[in-house]
Amino acid sequence: MQLPPLPADEKERIQDLYDLNLLDTEPEERFERYIRIARRTFNVPVAFISLVDVKRQWFKACEGLSISETSRDISFCAYTILANQPLIVPDAYEDARFVNNSLVKGPPYIRFYAGNPLKGPHGHRVGSFCIVDFVPRQMDDANIKLLEDLAFLVSEEVNHTIGNNTILRKNE
Repeated sequence: MQLPPLPADEKERIQDLYDLNLLDTEPEERFERYIRIARRTFNVPVAFISLVDVKRQWFKACEGLSISETSRDISFCAYTILANQPLIVPDAYEDARFVNNSLVKGPPYIRFYAGNPLKGPHGHRVGSFCIVDFVPRQMDDANIKLLEDLAFLVSEEVNHTIGNNTILRKNE
């Protein structure tokens, strides 16, 4: 299995992630709503919002998986945060980066993955908005644009969090 490389801005990216104060927080309806919309819109069994930490990816919202985090080393999202465009993997069995991944070879047996980076308050890619299926599939341009639009809205919601935290600190 190929390990994902670190982004060039890893130090700043991690600080952007920590500034959000979202890691290991309770589930929130405002994030889970986007996951439900994605599952139904794309007709997939799994959708999640992943925040990529130093050694793990943690799910702020997730439907369709019984786990709340994975190691960053096996994370598809660790590849998604490397670029400013969606990562589409039509069939993980045919992608050298993922064919030997434990999430592909074993439960949950991921075959299809589509993720779009989420931007933090300073523009660094802090995680991803993702959909997954257990069978190979393709995405047309219209659905890729829809995934990007939903990820943009989730990024706005994520960054709304830091604005609220700043306001709360000022009022204390």
